[in-house]
Amino acid sequence: MRLAAAVQPGSRRPGIARTDGGLVVAVRERALEGRANAAVVDAVAAWLGIASGRVTIERGTHGRTKRLAVDGLDERAYARALERL
Repeated sequence: MRLAAAVQPGSRRPGIARTDGGLVVAVRERALEGRANAAVVDAVAAWLGIASGRVTIERGTHGRTKRLAVDGLDERAYARALERL
C-alpha cells in the first residue's frame, strides 16, 4: 500500500495527524543526513504497529512531501490505524 505524507522536520510536537490529502508526520529530527527521513519511517511503522523495515520512502527523499510504501498493509488495517488518530 502507498501513503502520501507531508513531513514537518524539527517539530516541537512530534506525531501523526490526518488531513484531506493524506497524513502529516511531525518529527523532532532535522532534515540533516537523512535523520528526518529515518524518523518518519520509524514513526509511521510505530503508528501502524509494524517493523520499520516494512516502510520505505518511494518518492520525496529530499522534499517535505513523501510517498511511502508499506509492505503487507491492507485497507482494513490502514482504516483501523486512521481511526486511532
